[in-house]
Amino acid sequence: MKKNAKICQLGGVLAPHEFSNFQLMANRQSICGSLIGGIKDTQECVDLCFKHKIYPDCKMIEAKDIQWAWDQLNGSNPDGVRYVIDIKKSLENKDFLPKE
Repeated sequence: MKKNAKICQLGGVLAPHEFSNFQLMANRQSICGSLIGGIKDTQECVDLCFKHKIYPDCKMIEAKDIQWAWDQLNGSNPDGVRYVIDIKKSLENKDFLPKE
């Protein structure tokens, strides 16, 4: 991080972070946290990622695979994959839909 910079952790993190307190003090850096941020902050983050060509690793899944994806996220997800539910494809699976 640059001098006088701030990093804001959004959302919950289960594992503690390690950082050098002296590095933060020497560079006048700070760390903060927020559950969701806000629309303005989220847009700034999206714009920054677009500018620097930073894109998430996504894997499309069907709704029937939600439990599998949850197990992956609760276990180990070292690659930081984001699971996105394909609603259209999920609705095509008649076995998954509730019976009337």
